[in-house]
Amino acid sequence: MLFRLFLSALLVSLSCAAADWIDLTPPDTPLGKEVPGWTRVPIPPAGPVNPTMQWKVDAASKTILCTGKGGHEWLRYDKEFGDFVLELEWRFTPKPAETKYNSGIGVRLSRYGEIWYQAQTGLAGGFLFGVHPVNGEMTRFNLRERMTENRVKPAGEWNRYEIRAEGGTITLSVNGAVVSTLTGAALRKGYIGLEAEGFEIAFRNIRIRPL
Repeated sequence: MLFRLFLSALLVSLSCAAADWIDLTPPDTPLGKEVPGWTRVPIPPAGPVNPTMQWKVDAASKTILCTGKGGHEWLRYDKEFGDFVLELEWRFTPKPAETKYNSGIGVRLSRYGEIWYQAQTGLAGGFLFGVHPVNGEMTRFNLRERMTENRVKPAGEWNRYEIRAEGGTITLSVNGAVVSTLTGAALRKGYIGLEAEGFEIAFRNIRIRPL
């Protein structure tokens, strides 16, 4: 009897843990339309966004595609999160002779992007960098040189990122292993963002679990 009660409680606990994940995939959105639940924010934050829409959504495959033809910007999810685990996959559309693919996943972004923490997506590897206040001064940091290894796959192949933000620590796992860790993050709550930076990139299976 005790064993059955323990097993039942364990199953309920596991069920609740699984239910904690939030799917961030928007509804189907054709190219040229605003993405429901997400807002375009220009990079840098001053000025209007580019009039050209570059995002579309296929909800069936849980994929958000950026064409890379609408300027430098964030597609920002319209809800803030504090501590969390974020999981998603991404891949670039290959271009002949291209070597400098560039995009990223933003976490704990301020509302208009003045403060940001980013997990870089590019063939040179995944690492954390960004801009945040240190001793009252906006300070840029870049952990590329501290990246433990480059685990990013070639353009055209899917990569899996897990980003964990807990207190002042943010960690990035690439395809199953932690490669970059930031300590002392100043902003403890913010937005999730997908970056457009001139390349066609797809993001899929985007989900978050608040801690």
